Amino acid sequence: MSEHLGNEQREVLIIGGGPAGLSAALVLSRARRSVTVVDSGEPRNATVAHMQGFLSRDGMPPEELRKIGRTEVRGYGGEIIDGVAERTERTADGFAVTLRDGTVLHGRRLLVTTGVTDELPDVPGLRERWGREVQMCPYCHGWEVRDQKIVVLATGPMSVHQALLITQWSKDVVFVTAEAPGGADADRLAARGVTVVEGEPARLVVEHDRVTGLDLADGTTVPCDAVFLGPRMIARSGPLTDLGCELTEEGQVKTDQFGLTSVPGVWAAGNVVKPAGQVIIAAADAVWSAGMINMDLVEEEIERELAARAA
Repeated sequence: MSEHLGNEQREVLIIGGGPAGLSAALVLSRARRSVTVVDSGEPRNATVAHMQGFLSRDGMPPEELRKIGRTEVRGYGGEIIDGVAERTERTADGFAVTLRDGTVLHGRRLLVTTGVTDELPDVPGLRERWGREVQMCPYCHGWEVRDQKIVVLATGPMSVHQALLITQWSKDVVFVTAEAPGGADADRLAARGVTVVEGEPARLVVEHDRVTGLDLADGTTVPCDAVFLGPRMIARSGPLTDLGCELTEEGQVKTDQFGLTSVPGVWAAGNVVKPAGQVIIAAADAVWSAGMINMDLVEEEIERELAARAA
């Protein structure tokens, strides 16, 4: 079983040790709350060499940010456990989280920051280059492929928008789609100089450890240095569904503006709520949630003290 600070109830349990979970843990630990973070060690951006757009941390490897965050949280007394949460349930005085190794953690409040899984099209080579030349967010990785040959692979209703956006970083953009768009979309793509190619992707071409093209089912090859696409983002919402939290039709948990779910005492933050959010957005949202959790505990403690005085 995991080694931790004992079987005593913690004030806050956080499932998810990425930027969101660690940011919340930092705020709550500094607020003198007892906090335990459960980290599965499976970050969404594990294949990404560098992260961008995070002020003062631009270009930092994601794993380095995680290491620094863990050190900071522990510096204020926060506890971090490496493990996988298998089951969450409500108890008489809060929540219990059972880990894969059998460890059971107890907490008065629960914050879930488990993120999402990116499901890619079934095209050989895409998964292997995911986070490298195959990307989804131009704000995160557009600068690194500026002025190069870029393919945007149609995967959903936002793909035209993605192709238009990519032209801010490169004027050599090809939109590969099973069916060419018409009407206003066709006009807008033409206005930005996007070349539209109809076809089904067959495989990604990699030579000398670099992407060089995208083979289509008809035998043609579209030369490219990078591919952008919109993955299907599947929320890792298991800990929330265990507790009966209300979800949207897309599978994301419903929360208020501060991350409170439909189940009292349970919050969610980061990509499990906003799947397209960048690292800095996930971290910022979790800071708000942490503040609300602390205040919720304060209110509970006030009510308990008033009830004791009235007894």
